[in-house]
Amino acid sequence: MLPQPHETSAIRIALESVGCRCTQQRVAVLGHLVQADGHPTADDVFQAVKLLIPSISLATVYKSLETLVTAGLATRLQGDTGLVPARYEVRGHGHHHLRCLKTGRVDDVPMNFDPELIAKLDPEIESRLRHQGFKLTGYRLELLGYYEQADSREVEPS
Repeated sequence: MLPQPHETSAIRIALESVGCRCTQQRVAVLGHLVQADGHPTADDVFQAVKLLIPSISLATVYKSLETLVTAGLATRLQGDTGLVPARYEVRGHGHHHLRCLKTGRVDDVPMNFDPELIAKLDPEIESRLRHQGFKLTGYRLELLGYYEQADSREVEPS
């Protein structure tokens, strides 16, 4: 699924703001992320986009994903180790994730995002970090565990 023309101009502006061109491949990769259920891996994106652009390579998909992340159009969800492939998403509003440590599957946590959570956990953390020269700009929360059906890669996302 490719974004509509009015969306493509916004994509072009975001890409050009980081010195990148708006290409058919980047638009197709972003289009897949927008309509994807769950949090696809680069290989998932490659398999889907290859149906639209048969000549696209896996390397081009990886480069497109990284460019979209750099432009702020997508987010990379990196696993704890290099053994678990990164996953990608385009959801712009705050939310949390859960990750199956066996399969690498990532789902959204069904709870409201609280932008003040860190301050509620430790009201002094921001000033202590600032004292260390660190400016806190946000946070990510990922719950780790195992799905009961984790031996099956065919488990449907919730």
